[in-house]
Amino acid sequence: MENSMEVKRGFAFYWRIYRKVLIQDLKSKMSYRADFIISTFGMIMTNVVGFMSFYILFQNFSSIKGWNYYEMLFLYGFSLIALTPLQCLFDNNWTLRYAVETGDFIKYCFRPINIFFYFISEVFDVKGLGQLVFGIGVLAYAWRNLAIPLTVITILKLLLLLITASLFMIAIMNFAAATCFWIQRSGYVMILMFRFKDYAKYPASIFDGIFKIIFTFVIPIAFIAYYPSLVLLRPDSIPLLSYISPLLGGLFFWGSYKFWMLGARKYNGTGS
Repeated sequence: MENSMEVKRGFAFYWRIYRKVLIQDLKSKMSYRADFIISTFGMIMTNVVGFMSFYILFQNFSSIKGWNYYEMLFLYGFSLIALTPLQCLFDNNWTLRYAVETGDFIKYCFRPINIFFYFISEVFDVKGLGQLVFGIGVLAYAWRNLAIPLTVITILKLLLLLITASLFMIAIMNFAAATCFWIQRSGYVMILMFRFKDYAKYPASIFDGIFKIIFTFVIPIAFIAYYPSLVLLRPDSIPLLSYISPLLGGLFFWGSYKFWMLGARKYNGTGS
């Protein structure tokens, strides 16, 4: 289903298309400003509640498994920023199962353009920007109180680690969404995987035994904040998984893309 012309088209081609699609999508959303304001406010308030939960928790405990209040806030802010690309750019994965079940997905199969890009680019979730702003605020607050040096090197490390963390969560949801090509009523898979993101704001060290293994090697939630953040929070004892997390993130995202495309190629217009 992929046209040979697609292979010859590079980043510039897809960026021009995405920019046009994004502008049209934003225009349509701005025509319903009340909905945008309410949903953005709801997103921010959800994150405020998460922030307050840490505050209340640390009124009774000075630390959790060796992690203090500001270190936990760092993980929380880091995870919010890392989840923003998923929220803003890949939100259309939530509608994939409906498109497959109704047969509407067939329209994506006959254009000389990458199917994954075509489908994902249709939606930009603006309210995710509220989460981004809140996450930056929390991270900056924690960063200041932890007295982490603010240098060009640390900023570059932070950006690389945030991209790495984003790739892991996007990959998890790509895998979950693509199950609809094989499983009917696969929405529960998406919901389950998305709920796991709530564990990203906690250090993997608080989990014992099988759960730590699952959240590291099966459903790699620990790579959304914990392992990348160790590079900045614990620079004197960085584990190997933190060092290789950018490589693992890239491979995991590539694997999720290939899995998604495998499902799209087997699609025959009648649903799963």
